[in-house]
Amino acid sequence: MTTPTTPDQHLVIRGLRVAPAAAPDREILQGIDLTVGKGEVHAIMGPNGPGKTTLAYALMGHPAYVVKGGEVIWKGRDILALSPDKRARLGLFLAFQYPTAIPGLSVASFIRSALNARLQGIDKDPAIDPTDAVKGGVSMRDFRNKMREKMSLLRMDEAFASRYVNDGFSGGEKKRLEMLQMAVLEPEMAILDETDSGLDIDALRIVAEGVNAMLNPNLGVLLITHYQRLLNYITPDVVHVLAQGKIITSGGKDLALRLEDEGYGPVLRENGYETELPDEALLVPQAPAGADLETVEAAR
Repeated sequence: MTTPTTPDQHLVIRGLRVAPAAAPDREILQGIDLTVGKGEVHAIMGPNGPGKTTLAYALMGHPAYVVKGGEVIWKGRDILALSPDKRARLGLFLAFQYPTAIPGLSVASFIRSALNARLQGIDKDPAIDPTDAVKGGVSMRDFRNKMREKMSLLRMDEAFASRYVNDGFSGGEKKRLEMLQMAVLEPEMAILDETDSGLDIDALRIVAEGVNAMLNPNLGVLLITHYQRLLNYITPDVVHVLAQGKIITSGGKDLALRLEDEGYGPVLRENGYETELPDEALLVPQAPAGADLETVEAAR
């Protein structure tokens, strides 16, 4: 993939510092600098607790985190000044590590509402009524056709659309629903927070194939992963190591392979970072091939 050259094609993060809202004096992210362009896949790896999920949530405006400094520029705007829904309307998308269940709300209704909101744009053009196909909206027939197309891409049964959002879903089903939302909404910058967590090898392949099928010059991907195995299926342009609140080094796919072999200890020391943890505690974890989400996370 070719790196775009125009500034509005990049998500630019400069000096981002973030703390939990419950403990605002304890900064988890201590100055993140990162640029992700459309048409690029950037993977972020790191040991437990360095702030990978914090970064994902901060970029989308999660209320559990407060930004202490820095800026995040996307399409000429500092998105840190925008509400989460406006960030989504501007073409950002977050796939959650732990998606929330919404009993009583069908998958189809949920995704159609999200699509309608996305179509209306960040400034809510009054001439556009996303619920009216004549005024810029998507007709029910077109929406159904689009859903069928994307569900086929992800090898999902059409009956899935009538189920309640994540209610009684397995870990793998939850992740496939996240990918279905991404496929239908067609964001321009997708943040995937440990999408591989809890997937067995077959589900991992299907999700990865779905992501690969969506890659195009108008989509940038920030792929946060705890395991190297996802990068066997989705090839990153750049791999970043996030540790001790900062991105300490970046490289290609070979960096991810080295981390799998050696763990994070040698890379930390090479870049001037000390840790009290032994190298054995800094190894890249190997996910059980047949485990589901709750099993894997309980083991961690």
